[in-house]
Amino acid sequence: MTTANPTTTTLTGPPALAPLLARGALLSPLKRPRPDADFPRTRLVLPGLRVDLARLAAYERVCGFPTGADALPVTYPHVLGFPSAMRLMSGRDFPLPLLGLVHTSIAITRYAAMPATAAYELTTYVEGLAPHRRGTEATVATEVLTDGAVVWESRSTYLARHGSAQASGPEHASPTPASGPAPLPTHREWRLAGDVGRRYGAASGDRNPIHLHPLTARLFGFPRAIAHGVWTVARCLAEHGTPDATVVRAEFRAPVLLPGTVTYGAEGGRFELRGDSGRRLHLSGEAGPYPAA
Repeated sequence: MTTANPTTTTLTGPPALAPLLARGALLSPLKRPRPDADFPRTRLVLPGLRVDLARLAAYERVCGFPTGADALPVTYPHVLGFPSAMRLMSGRDFPLPLLGLVHTSIAITRYAAMPATAAYELTTYVEGLAPHRRGTEATVATEVLTDGAVVWESRSTYLARHGSAQASGPEHASPTPASGPAPLPTHREWRLAGDVGRRYGAASGDRNPIHLHPLTARLFGFPRAIAHGVWTVARCLAEHGTPDATVVRAEFRAPVLLPGTVTYGAEGGRFELRGDSGRRLHLSGEAGPYPAA
């Protein structure tokens, strides 16, 4: 499938997600996470990547972005890079078990608007491991280039809670208390249908069973299906808006059960998603121009 050297593997196409999730699940019991473990140093490079416009339109609809504009939503490159990230995290040489891995945060920098019809080169790699009060955290970096220049990059952190596994893949369940600072002013209330996870999974390719159906979610300790964490970020940013050159930071606090009702709050550059009449903080973040004014 690939050509490789000791530091770079060039992919001929996006990896298929389903077999990677299965491989990661099978290997998870063999992993012994610790912050000083070795981790894969290979950079996965996918050149000549073009966006499937039909899938992009489906993504825009489920996330609330306007459709038809010749510019990618700020969160869409995460969808493009996720299969490569999963290939790294499901590998035998990745020290954290995929089962129970918790997506704790995402940081995005977009340096310019990204035309939907352009060709891109995508690079994904594990940046490092770090100790966390609940276990070991890995940072996975994704960079999107056009004409040799980085136009978008992200850093996602994934937590392996030592001795605990509550999810079927790299998604989110609260690694920190769900309570936090006082709520931001509420701007919208969203009633989320039970099929949001299935619709987002179809648009993104991420069909993790914890998002698809109550029966499959219960197998991993959730009473109902939960929304994709990156969907919650995208939905908030579709409402919040971002300039062409922008910086986004978001932390996942607690899972959003489907169906359910959540409130979107914002003030200045900050935004959040809350449930349980504002008592439960699901997501907090901020977005602003790059470079900062």
